[in-house]
Amino acid sequence: MYNRVILMGRICHDLELKTTPNGVPVLSFRLAVERNYQVKGEDRKSDFFNIVAWRNNAEFISRYFFKGRMILIDGELQTRQYVDKNNVTRDIVEIIIDNASFTGEPKQQPQQQGGGGNYQNYSSYSNQGNQGGYNNNQPMPAPVLSQGNAQDFVDNTSNDDDYPF
Repeated sequence: MYNRVILMGRICHDLELKTTPNGVPVLSFRLAVERNYQVKGEDRKSDFFNIVAWRNNAEFISRYFFKGRMILIDGELQTRQYVDKNNVTRDIVEIIIDNASFTGEPKQQPQQQGGGGNYQNYSSYSNQGNQGGYNNNQPMPAPVLSQGNAQDFVDNTSNDDDYPF
C-alpha cells in the first residue's frame, strides 16, 4: 500500500505551536493550494487542506514560516473521528507532515508577526568590488537558502542574526 501526498501552497493563518500534555510539540494549520486549471472568465480556485506537523517538523515550521508564506510539504493522509460540541461524530482528513521545505520564493517581512521568525530582505550582491551596493569593508550577507527540512537545521537560539532569512 502507498499513502503519499506532496503539496505546495500558502499558509492560511498565523501559526501557533502547541504541546501535548506529554510535552510533544504539535502544529496544525490550513494550506491553500491553487488548482492547475482555470475556467475561462473565472478566478482561479484553491483547495484548502488540514495539515498537522509533529516534533521537529512542528518547531521548524513555526520558526521559519508565517501566514501567507509558501511551503512545500510531503506526508501522508490520515483520517480520524471526533465528537463535536453537539455530540455529533465527525470525520476529518488531515495530512501528517513527514518533510517540510522552503519553496525558493523571496523572503519577505510578514505583515503581522505570527509564528515566524525575524526575516530580512537582502538586496542582490556581487563579489566584484562594490557593484552590489555593499562596502568592501563590511561583511557580505549570508546567501539565502531555498530548501531545507527540520533535519538540516541546528538549533542555535543564542545568535539568531546568523540565519540568512
